[in-house]
Amino acid sequence: MKQPYNTALYYRLSRDDENFGDSVSIETQRTILQQFARDNQFRVVDEYIDDGWSGTNFDRPAFQRMMDDVDAGRINCIITKDLSRFGREHVMMDYYLEFVFPEKNIRYIAVTENEDTEKGLSDFVPFKNLFNEWFAKDTSRKVKAALRAKHAAGQRICTYAPLGYKKHPEIKNAIVVDEETKWIVEKIFELAYHGSGAASIAHRLIEEKVPTSGWLNYTRYGTFAHIYADAPEEKQYDWSIGQVKEILKDETYIGNSVHNKQTNISYKNKKKIRKPKEEWFRIENTHEPIISKDVFYHVQEQIASRRRKQKDGTTKIFSGLIKCADCGWSLAYGENRQNKTPYGHYHCSNYGQGTGKCSMHYIRYDTLYTYVLLRVQYWTKAVREDEEKLLESILKAGDKERAAAMKKHTAELAKAEKRKTEVDRLFAKMYEDRVSERITEYNFNMLSQKYQMEQLELDEKIQKLKAALSESKQSVEDARKWIEIVKQHSEPTELTAELLNNMIDRIVVHEAVKYNNGFREQKIEIYYRFVGKID
Repeated sequence: MKQPYNTALYYRLSRDDENFGDSVSIETQRTILQQFARDNQFRVVDEYIDDGWSGTNFDRPAFQRMMDDVDAGRINCIITKDLSRFGREHVMMDYYLEFVFPEKNIRYIAVTENEDTEKGLSDFVPFKNLFNEWFAKDTSRKVKAALRAKHAAGQRICTYAPLGYKKHPEIKNAIVVDEETKWIVEKIFELAYHGSGAASIAHRLIEEKVPTSGWLNYTRYGTFAHIYADAPEEKQYDWSIGQVKEILKDETYIGNSVHNKQTNISYKNKKKIRKPKEEWFRIENTHEPIISKDVFYHVQEQIASRRRKQKDGTTKIFSGLIKCADCGWSLAYGENRQNKTPYGHYHCSNYGQGTGKCSMHYIRYDTLYTYVLLRVQYWTKAVREDEEKLLESILKAGDKERAAAMKKHTAELAKAEKRKTEVDRLFAKMYEDRVSERITEYNFNMLSQKYQMEQLELDEKIQKLKAALSESKQSVEDARKWIEIVKQHSEPTELTAELLNNMIDRIVVHEAVKYNNGFREQKIEIYYRFVGKID
């Protein structure tokens, strides 16, 4: 009997594909696949659409939903227009075609290329996949080159114009001063010029009910409706310290355009990473300024001066809290005084011993300070907005992390207890062998000492694992304790040793990942008192 096929029709379109017109549009793909399914009597279970997703990324939402349906047994046949719609990364394509689909008994069809796993894929499929990947790489290169050419010509390519500006009504990729909103930018710089910090400015804007750029875009263009449509009035003026800082540092307001501040890791990995300042692409005088250069650079000096005072005065606030992710040792504080502007930093104290153990785990003080302050401000804001919602999310996060920890500890405990039983049995057998004189007294004493030592180590390990399992139990009471601590530090504008030690148990710093192009990426994990790590 012919196997019935419960079929998934999968469509994908990236932003780059849109340059090729209707030939690869979602509607064209749908027309081709639906006709093919009807002609060949395939039972279509569902359609899966990833619009705006690169083929080199296999974490697409609809793709993942389709593979979940495969795992659940709902789907046993997948049809796409061609191989490139499924993906443009040859290693992953080979993985699905050669391993996943045969193992799960999934039929795959690329209609326009006449490729069908049931009939046997052609010998050209690996070459097609390689070409599709090369095409993605070449397209990415061409797009970057085109963008750089437009940037060099002074064009600004953006979805929304920065606050204080609007898109030019006649000239594409150009901005002009927005007379209705430029006063907000002028107000922010005026306050900063006269000594106000970002936190103070944000508080002033909220008090005076100055609208945010997000709210203005919503009222003008209907964007961000998911944020503002049913939100309370306060959301219109919900300024953050980060928003103010971004405006104060933005050279747009003195008439410059700065590009290439961040980039994708590669044409395959679309994750954004920050680029060093020396690699930014700056074009001066591309549009009318709102702020004079004298005011702008005076504000930059104030920001830098304020940061140095914080650093020099609070270098010990992280003492005892920062740990190395790999060896568990504390990170030691040091200063770099060789630069014109000295700065503090931390490094693994184990590595600093010169023993060759562990690695640097280097992180600048100002980078760590900014990150931790933003996280603390995030939680204090969450408490102010909805305490019960935060409590629920903490417990949910705790459940997830506790479940993972308990699973790990349970497995280790079972393994240790099994080995303990085995050692006890070996010890008893060895004793019987000695009584029966099957082993010598010398060998008995030597093995006895070895097994007794292992028994003690296993007993200690078992007790620690049991204690860890007991400690993994998160309670509502613990979460409420931490929330009460957070409430004591409402709207913090700076970090202090008291605040950090009240809220945080430890800060774990991972080794930075360094890429061939000189970029570095570093993971920081904050474990809070009573509740552990929460995101």
